[in-house]
Amino acid sequence: MTAYIIRRIIAAVPVLFFVALIAFLMFRLTPGDPAAVLAGENANLETIEQMRVNLGLHRPIHIQFALFIGRMFKGDFGESIFLNKPVFEAVIDRIEPTLSLAIASEIIALSFAIPIGVLAAWKANTLVDQGLMFFALLGISIPAFWLGLMLIFGIGVELKWLPVSDFRSLISDGPVDFFRHMIMPAFALGFLRMALVARLTRSSMLEVLREDYIRTAYAKGLAAKVVLMRHAMRNALIPTVTIWGLGMAGVLSGAVVIETVFTIPGLGRLIAAALINQDYPLIQAVLMLVAGLFIIFNLVVDILYAYMDPRIRY
Repeated sequence: MTAYIIRRIIAAVPVLFFVALIAFLMFRLTPGDPAAVLAGENANLETIEQMRVNLGLHRPIHIQFALFIGRMFKGDFGESIFLNKPVFEAVIDRIEPTLSLAIASEIIALSFAIPIGVLAAWKANTLVDQGLMFFALLGISIPAFWLGLMLIFGIGVELKWLPVSDFRSLISDGPVDFFRHMIMPAFALGFLRMALVARLTRSSMLEVLREDYIRTAYAKGLAAKVVLMRHAMRNALIPTVTIWGLGMAGVLSGAVVIETVFTIPGLGRLIAAALINQDYPLIQAVLMLVAGLFIIFNLVVDILYAYMDPRIRY
């Protein structure tokens, strides 16, 4: 198992290197002079040239890339243009709300999706199955931003049960304030994920329940719940784990919209502001952060694969 994990980590290194190359070239190959863009519209030639020297743009491009890689490993992505602070500090300040939203939405999605999918497959072609799949169809059909707005209007404005905006830290503000501010945006973001995973879990369970070893387990006299939970679900969840890993892209992109709807000061709003202001150092840092998170998510998926199916380790 350890050798398998090491192989997967080594395989991720070229991916991270390629993303770093894209982030580097995106800044250097932008139409126009990047130094002029960063210096501002009213900058004179002397200021622009000084900016080129400060950024190292006067050096050969391979030297620039080597220096970029070296600074990246130190966590140094330069200064943010519109925030006037180190990029690393700006990202760290905004990463907690986004990670909290992503993790909370995934917990909500998986907590509902897997039981719904398993129960729907167990009660296939019954009213229970049709009702659960209708609920999942609603999740696929309703946009996250619209659901967020409806939750704000209904629960926040009309009923006044929960706050409609802002973010509270789990560490500094405590769990009560954290959950009160997080439950609506997390549900709005996780509802779509719940629907997709539930439908996939149902279809995977239906395929597994038709396998010969399931019929053998029933023939041995095992109870239906034992067959379902111990023999069927472990194999049925392999495709679900795949979708979970790939779907983290949807969570991170959806976080941009949900953070805007609920005015959460996370990475989503930071990315939008960086793109509007052409803050290239900040864009580079966020791109590398997102790439690193995807590599971590895929590594977790590979480890879960090996745990659920020992054949993958070999």
